[in-house]
Amino acid sequence: MLFDETTRRKLEQLMLSASRVRAGAIKGERRSNKRGTSIEFADYRNYAPGDDLRRLDWNIYARLNRPLIKVFEDEEDLATYILLDTSASMATTVEAEASAAADGKFIYACRLAAGLATIALFSNDRLTITAISSQPDQFGPVRGRGHSLPMMQFFGSLKARGTTDLNAALRDVALRLRRPGLVILISDLFSPTGFAEGVSALMAKGCEVGLVHLLAADEIEPPLAGDLRLVDVETGVTQEVSIDAGLRELYIRRVAGWRDDLRVDCTRRGIHYAPVDTTMPWERIILQDLRRLGVVK
Repeated sequence: MLFDETTRRKLEQLMLSASRVRAGAIKGERRSNKRGTSIEFADYRNYAPGDDLRRLDWNIYARLNRPLIKVFEDEEDLATYILLDTSASMATTVEAEASAAADGKFIYACRLAAGLATIALFSNDRLTITAISSQPDQFGPVRGRGHSLPMMQFFGSLKARGTTDLNAALRDVALRLRRPGLVILISDLFSPTGFAEGVSALMAKGCEVGLVHLLAADEIEPPLAGDLRLVDVETGVTQEVSIDAGLRELYIRRVAGWRDDLRVDCTRRGIHYAPVDTTMPWERIILQDLRRLGVVK
């Protein structure tokens, strides 16, 4: 299991939120925060795996042989898309002097993604998980807590490998979307083409985007010095460098500047940006950081 029962119970009390998803796109089963509405029949929608069969209109099914779910005025669901970068760079581990219990970057990312997926399933949201790399994989769309175990098994089957063109991957996700919703991308953003165009494609489809920018501790402050040969884990390209204290300090400043620039740009574009490193407790990102951004309630 990616997390214990105590953590799971905390997650079950939460709800994902998308304040800017366009109106009319998220009618369904989630209890609305709106006041003054009544529990009255509003419409039908197609049945999806995980739906409560008590909401199925059996009379229509008997006449038309088509499973339709009743939708009520004060209920909503949220289409939730969790995108997990599974390229080889996500396999980077934390620095050696970190706690022995600390997770590598990929396991950390999987715990975080599984925590968000658990919230979505227990809120009865429509959940789709996409593993992004040169060999993409997908879980869902599903709805309902009954899919919790298969969801965990899906994360357990993933490996960090291959390369990722984030722009191309995000554009592909946008093309395949049937309805807008909340998109949460968990990635180190190590993609030569960037990610801005792909995020723009998602936002053009009416999605609200959250970006969890995950780096390992030794990617922020590398414990390196001397003459080194660096190897790109995704492409195999090598680069020989000599690192002294001055060059290491320059690297640290540039990484910090990169993250600051991303924060400013995301804020300007209405993207929820959460910079994360693997020394931070992963559950704190959900329980505090994403709550502060309004992604979790």
